[in-house]
Amino acid sequence: MAIKLSKESEERLLNSIQRFFNSELDQDIGTLKSKFVLDFCLREIGPSIYNQAVVDCQSAMHEQVTELDISCHEQEFSYWKK
Repeated sequence: MAIKLSKESEERLLNSIQRFFNSELDQDIGTLKSKFVLDFCLREIGPSIYNQAVVDCQSAMHEQVTELDISCHEQEFSYWKK
C-alpha cells in the first residue's frame, strides 16, 4: 500500500525538508530535490514506520478487547439481591 499524503501535508513536509537541509546541513535545496528526498522517505522508510504503527495499534486494540469482560461486565440475576 503506497502512502498518500494530502497536498497540504506534502507542502509542509517539503518546506520542512528544505529547512532541515538549510539549517542542519548548510545547503539550500529547491522544491525538486526536496520532492526526491520526500519520495525516498515515503517509499523506503515510510512502510517500516507504517507497519510498526499497525502492530502498535493491533497491540493496543488487543489489550482493550481482552479487558472487555472486565470493563463491560454486568452482574446477572441481581434483581432479588436488593
